[in-house]
Amino acid sequence: MATMPNTMSIKQGLSLWCPQSAVLNRISRVSVPSRSFRRSFVAASSFDNENREYVVVGGGNAAGYAARTFVEHGQANGKLCIVTKEPYAPYERPALTKAYLFPLDKKPARLPGFHTCVGAGGERQTPDWYKEQGIEMLYEDPVTGIDIEKQTLTTNSGKLLKYGTLIIATGCTASRFPEKIGGNLPGVHYIRDVADADSLISSLGKAKKLVVVGGGYIGMEVAAAAVAWKLDTTIIFPEEHLLSRLFTPSLAQKYEQLYQDSGVKFVKGAKIKHLESGPDGRVTAVKLEDGSSIETDTVVIGIGAKPAVSPFDMVGLNNTVGGIEVDGQFRTNIPGIFAIGDVAAFPLKIYNRIARVEHVDHARKSAQHCIKSLLTAHTHTYDYLPYFYSRVFEYEGSSRKVWWQFFGDNVGEAVEVGNFDPKVATFWIDSGKLKGVLLESGSPEEFQLLPKLARSQPSVDIAKLQNASSVEEALEIAQASL
Repeated sequence: MATMPNTMSIKQGLSLWCPQSAVLNRISRVSVPSRSFRRSFVAASSFDNENREYVVVGGGNAAGYAARTFVEHGQANGKLCIVTKEPYAPYERPALTKAYLFPLDKKPARLPGFHTCVGAGGERQTPDWYKEQGIEMLYEDPVTGIDIEKQTLTTNSGKLLKYGTLIIATGCTASRFPEKIGGNLPGVHYIRDVADADSLISSLGKAKKLVVVGGGYIGMEVAAAAVAWKLDTTIIFPEEHLLSRLFTPSLAQKYEQLYQDSGVKFVKGAKIKHLESGPDGRVTAVKLEDGSSIETDTVVIGIGAKPAVSPFDMVGLNNTVGGIEVDGQFRTNIPGIFAIGDVAAFPLKIYNRIARVEHVDHARKSAQHCIKSLLTAHTHTYDYLPYFYSRVFEYEGSSRKVWWQFFGDNVGEAVEVGNFDPKVATFWIDSGKLKGVLLESGSPEEFQLLPKLARSQPSVDIAKLQNASSVEEALEIAQASL
């Protein structure tokens, strides 16, 4: 970790820069401003943002929850500016690969229905909400440059923005296939924002055959939505089973069977050579390295994401996990600059390692922790418990809805309990301690137990878990060990 300066006499991140409103108040009390004051006022007036005390770069989940926290502490009105490349106010991004992709007759999600912070039970922060709170929103204008010494940002349109404190919440960008192998062909899609999802929906409405590249979260969720469109769907991935970073082979097999029962085909352990196109330039097939090809008219690439660090590379990157390196309060090694959400490489206290987490839960919690630390005497180190989930096949008419949650770390020996009808649970035991747990189709009370187990890491009798006759019995055994 980069060391943090210890010579500052004030709380790091609190701005010493005087906002324009304060300057105007002083003018009203001074009859003849000095020549040097007039020069500084002219310079301040040359900036393109009115709210300059706090600037958030990025318009995703983290930005929305940061805005809410600023409002809760009375520090948003006239002080906070959010700069985003999107034309929309921050929204709950996970919806884009879930309910947003449902066919029109399956009641798909649409904005403004999933603006932040509805995903965590909070208020729906529409564009009008930001206006009412006195938050300045700069839409469709990504930041392209930063001058750390002058504390200014430049945007794609040429705006010059001033900041007192900067919060980087740029998230990630979708990993793409190179253009030379067909990564930009018409009919090839990536999903990261509303425009991407809208483009995909337009293709799904005309598609007959869909190929999904990638066996992770994106691949599983897009393929499940494609079943509702009644498409001939194939998932291709290089691993031996679905979601190999988390699922055990046995657990993956159960989910794969569920997809196959819905008509989805799998091509495992496959590497793609290139995408082929027809006379009109649109994708027509996926060519594999073994010489075989799979016909298609629509392709979705879901092979991961990269932290969107540009143009903030000079702030300090972590070369191991990627992203911008921060401490337990999301401070970078530049005083007054913070990074939150997917782009932040932070100390994962519970496991004593540096991590970068691409998940909505971390985006929300990191934003809240950072802003509280910035605005109050809150000095606790961020203590995050890794959490992942997925919800698929939740559209009307689906014969089986899937919702699983995982907490903790998937290390050690895995013990699986249950027959997936509908429940199944997997416990990861390392050196006699429960490190992680995944549960499918649990009750609200059972899901609430999972983080308690994963955070406490109790000693568990692995033989008792292995002999449990049901998921309920296994959870009781684990709970009794707390």
